[in-house]
This record gives sequence, C-alpha cells and structure tokens, in this order.
Amino acid sequence: MPSFNLSRLSCLCPTLLLASVLLAQPSRAATPLEDNRRITEGYIQLAYEMGAVLDPELEPGGISSVRPNWYVFAPHASRTGGEGMLGTAIARSVIDAARGRTTFSVLQALERVGLTGQALVSGEQLGLELVLQGLPFDAAASLGSLTSSLNAEALADPRTLLTTASRLASLYWSAPAFFPLDKAERVVVTLERTLHEGNLAIFTDVGAAGRLYLDWRQGAGAVTPERVLTEFVLPGASAAEARQAYDFALAHAYDSPRPYELDLLLPGMNWKSLLVAAFAVYEEARLAPTPAARDALIAMGNNYVAWREQHDMAQPVFMPASRAPDEVSRPKLLQAITPLLRTRFGTMEWNYADYAYGQPDRDGNPFTSPPTEYNWAVFWDRWTGILHAFDQAYLQPTALWAMPDPVVDPAALTAGD
Repeated sequence: MPSFNLSRLSCLCPTLLLASVLLAQPSRAATPLEDNRRITEGYIQLAYEMGAVLDPELEPGGISSVRPNWYVFAPHASRTGGEGMLGTAIARSVIDAARGRTTFSVLQALERVGLTGQALVSGEQLGLELVLQGLPFDAAASLGSLTSSLNAEALADPRTLLTTASRLASLYWSAPAFFPLDKAERVVVTLERTLHEGNLAIFTDVGAAGRLYLDWRQGAGAVTPERVLTEFVLPGASAAEARQAYDFALAHAYDSPRPYELDLLLPGMNWKSLLVAAFAVYEEARLAPTPAARDALIAMGNNYVAWREQHDMAQPVFMPASRAPDEVSRPKLLQAITPLLRTRFGTMEWNYADYAYGQPDRDGNPFTSPPTEYNWAVFWDRWTGILHAFDQAYLQPTALWAMPDPVVDPAALTAGD
C-alpha cells in the first residue's frame, strides 16, 4: 500500500472550514481522491476541536486518554475511503495501460503500473482466480488490483478467495459494456463513485453539523446541555425530538448491551435530531462526575451520530433506489469486497473478516467462510460491525490520536500538485 507524507490542514477560521474544504477547488474539477484529501484534513481539525470539548487539556496535534467521540473516528474512516479510491485509481491505471498494449499475464499487467510487495502478490492471486472465471488477463488484473487497498490477508482463506473471485466475475459479466476493458472499468467506476459519494454525503451533513455546533459554542459563553437543547439550532432537527433522545441517552447510558436498535427505541424520529441530542450528551459527558460516567455518555452520543451517518447518509448511497445505466450493482459490489474491508484507527486496526469470524456462523455451512456471509451495503451488517469497531477502539483511546496522512492522488503527484 503506497503511503505519502502530507502537511496537514493549517488552522483555518472555523466558520470558513467547510467552504475551504468543499469550495476551494482547483480550476479543473477535483478528483475523488482530492475531495477525500480535503475531507480527511477537515475531519482532523474537527476531531481536535470536538475532542477539546470533552478534554480541555487537549491541544492540536496532541493525545487524549478520554474516550474518543465520533469526530475522532471520522478522519480514519475517511482515510479508509481514500484507500479504496486509491485502489480504484490503480485499477484504472491497469486498464489505461492495457488500452495501449495488452499483456498476456496478470503479473505483467500489475508490474507495469508499479505494484510491488504484498499488493502485487494479492493482486495476482485474485487476478488469476478471475482468469479461471473467464476474464482476460488485463481485465482480471484491474479487478485484482483493487486488493492493493484492502485487507488482502482475508484471501488466505481459500473459501473467501473463491467466493470473492466468483462475485467479482459475476459483476464483470453483468457490466453494461461490450469490450472486456470497458466491462472492467464499469466495475471500477461503480466502486469509486460509491466511496466518493458516501464520503461527501457524510461530511456535508455530519461534518457540517459539527462545524455549526462548534461555531455556536465558541460564542455561546458557558455551555450546558440545557442550553444546547434550547438554543442551538440545526436546520431540519426538531427540538422536542432532540430532548427526547437526550433524555433516553441519560436514562440508558449504562445499559448492557448499549442501546443500538434506535429505529425501535426512538420510533418516528427525524434522525437529524439525534445530532443535536448527541452534542447535548457530549456536554453532559464533559460535566460527568466520574470517568466511567463520562465514557458511557460519550458512547451514547457516538451511537447517535453514527446512526445518522449510516442510516440516513450512507444507506441511500450504498443501496440507491435505482441503478445508474453505466454502473454494476452497488450492493453486490460491496458484498464482494466486504470480507476485505479494514480501517486503521491510528495505531490499532479493525477488519471485517476478524469481526465475522467472531460471530455465530450464519449458514452453518463449512464450505462458506463467515466473512462472505455479510454485506456492507446491508444496514444491519454494517451497523453492528461499526459498533464492534467502536468497542474495540474504546479499549485503546489514545490510539486514535495518531491521525492519518490523507491519501494522495497519484495523478496529482505526477502533475506536481
């Protein structure tokens, strides 16, 4: 996996952060990876500002042992999306190279775009399985190269390897194009758009809400949970619903397991109201008498923000009402890569394969690997996985403050950007 060192976003006037991230584009249209870079940098600033609400001793670039809030997780999740988009950029480069001169081996197709090490090994491994599924070498190499940004170790389970190859091959054959490279490109484009649209949707909603809250808080004087509920206005949220959710959080913060079926527990709610409730819960956590009480409240606030993020913003992107005419099925594509998903939360790593192996076997069939029985596009498969990742990260709260370097677009490096 290529890595790059970038200078992080310089301190911006808070009210201009989102405009700087989303509107300060170059004269040409920004690439998905360029958008991702700006979003990751924006989240890093939000992480330190929101982190300082809960830990006043936290300084920019510092480390806190207080349980991380949602905005501390966000830069790492955005970086993960960027790694996926980097994988699609590499796959595109394989396709572009093949349009000029075809190859007669998966290895050659991958080597000529510069893949080395484990990325080369895993790309060839999956690519060869795709050749056995009938794909030409270059098309197979392009789809195999997607593993350069994923948890390729999951393919060590031969059941996962065979199922992943079969699913990707099925998507390839279903792609709305005639020529092999065009079919492969439709698969790659679908993944790139899915990751990019999800990244933008979450940042412009949850990221913007955090920015509005921090701006309001800066000029509000002495902030209390009650003042958040009565004075902070978030367009689209309901004050009455925010109070209902806040009261529920205080009443159930110590429940085990932590409440997570929010559609049943808070029926009929406009989920944007959860964001206001979460900010009030974070303020309650700041005032908590003990670290245990503080941590319990932070976790409830995190679940509220994450529900809004995944239920309202990510789900329509992952499972759109209709398929674009030049795409393959987004849900089926996400199902194919689910066993390979991972996120590095600073110095700790969470991956979907380990999570799935730790759950009861869904189908009881020894010939199917547990990770292939899940689908990131299915809300509940994704939601329970995210909550598991939260719980793992809570055991190492300082790990997340090793903030990621945003992923760099290789095309931008070539252009000297």
